[in-house]
Amino acid sequence: MNSLGLIEVESVTAALDALDIMCKSAAVEFVTWERKLGGRLVTVIVQGEISAVAAAVENAVKSCIKTPCAHAVIANPHEETRRIVETSRARIAAKLGKESK
Repeated sequence: MNSLGLIEVESVTAALDALDIMCKSAAVEFVTWERKLGGRLVTVIVQGEISAVAAAVENAVKSCIKTPCAHAVIANPHEETRRIVETSRARIAAKLGKESK
């Protein structure tokens, strides 16, 4: 993971729209998402090369159906930041694994 892109937006629908825009506009990979306040506030995290992540986040900010509350690009994230993101990803993967059984 060379860099992380984060978009925080109101509603799951807008978060999925932002993710779709990011994945279609640059070579980025979905990592995880976090839903807060019952899904009224959602953070989507992607990863990839810094230029691709920056382009993806910029396009999502401009084109998302709702204006994001916050967005960021983190180049070369610190190990603790990577650990937090991986914990989120693993928790969601485990939950999806349990639901599919």
